[in-house]
Amino acid sequence: MRAELAETLAIHRRAGRKVEFLSIGWTALESIVGIIAGVLASSVALISFGIDSVIEVASSLVLVWRLSDASATEDREAFAHRLVGVCFLALAVYVSFEAMKDLLTDSTPRVSYFGIIYAAACVMVMPLLARAKRRAAANLQSHALHADSHQSDICAYLAVILLGGLGLNALFGWWWADPVAALCMVPIILREAISGLRGQPCTHAHRV
Repeated sequence: MRAELAETLAIHRRAGRKVEFLSIGWTALESIVGIIAGVLASSVALISFGIDSVIEVASSLVLVWRLSDASATEDREAFAHRLVGVCFLALAVYVSFEAMKDLLTDSTPRVSYFGIIYAAACVMVMPLLARAKRRAAANLQSHALHADSHQSDICAYLAVILLGGLGLNALFGWWWADPVAALCMVPIILREAISGLRGQPCTHAHRV
């Protein structure tokens, strides 16, 4: 019986690692594409979403390290999460400054149909990843993996905001929808920053 339980747990661990690394790979690609598309379109919303994805990769790597390294202390984990929190706080300041500057100077971003397709893909993929993480977390009884599923949910919410801003600019020429979308991201990013600065996994207070 013990051998069967150990084998089942090993299978769940392998499945959990596959889901987590798939998520990290997608988010890394998401960050690169978002930043490049944002620079080409002069879109503060796209750039902000891309930078947020970079920080999310760092947060996910902290969780993977915590899950895979039994010797990792809670103090080291909390310090790593505080660094992530500082990054999110810096991002919130950057987004607020750039978005307000664009609004005040009437800086018009270019229409980015590629950005719209990219945002729509993120809206579809991130909830699927979040669901897969929650399933793996339930099998492993892992609070850390469950916390990371919330990170994927947050990314999906940001993608919806991004898609709205890009879509309004493309359909109606409402250039201001892009910086306004970026500003709408700020409260969500600040919430992530506060969780990180408290030394907690972002969007969740549970520990492994």
